[in-house]
Amino acid sequence: MRLPNKVAVITGASSGMGQATAVLFAQEGAKVAVVDIDKKAGQTTVDMVKQKGQKALLVPTDVTDSSQVISMVEQVMSEFGKIDILVTSAGIWRQGTILDTDEKLWDAIMNLNLRGMFLCCKYCIPEMIKGGGGSIVNISSECGIVTWKNQIAYNVSKAAVISLTKSIAIDFASQNIRANTVCPGTTETPMPLNWLKKQPNPEELRRGIEEIRPANRLGQPEEIAYGILYLASDESPYATGAVLSIDGGATVK
Repeated sequence: MRLPNKVAVITGASSGMGQATAVLFAQEGAKVAVVDIDKKAGQTTVDMVKQKGQKALLVPTDVTDSSQVISMVEQVMSEFGKIDILVTSAGIWRQGTILDTDEKLWDAIMNLNLRGMFLCCKYCIPEMIKGGGGSIVNISSECGIVTWKNQIAYNVSKAAVISLTKSIAIDFASQNIRANTVCPGTTETPMPLNWLKKQPNPEELRRGIEEIRPANRLGQPEEIAYGILYLASDESPYATGAVLSIDGGATVK
């Protein structure tokens, strides 16, 4: 096992990459705190973790609310006594140029995609330091590296995640805190799949998204989860401040 007796806090764990990561971490020996605003879906992930023979704690949390994040950390510490790993997967995607993105939408995207990560890192890091160190994996996007058309707020939020992570990496390396970023390409998760269903030509649009990458397909949540596992585990002790693209080659062009 790669994560024996580790305690992992995973946000956005009710579906998609967050859920796949929670299940994989459990398979590799970790106890998992399932952090998500969706209590019902979060319970499904808890059940999946327990099926792997590991302990799981459901902590319904709005990660944009500092009081709720503080309470989440306290609950995890009370249940497990430590935090070894933090994976911040919670996020939203919306379209819009600067002209048709209003302030409310801008703030909503920045709050969840960036402020939520900031708060979770801010309040988990002190507990990691007390425990002798830890590993943080923040989920950005291929759009944090290259910009896609008609999604300015999302692009900016994901680029900022990379800078946030690098800043944490250099500030806390001396205290045995590693911070790295995974940048997934478009993956078969509920967010893009639900968007595709609403389009007048979903199959044609999907093929267009697939064809812009050399792999010529969308990613699978489990493929992203394995990259997160590597950076979270003790198999990558020299990696901090790294940006790992898992995008079927989309950003190599």
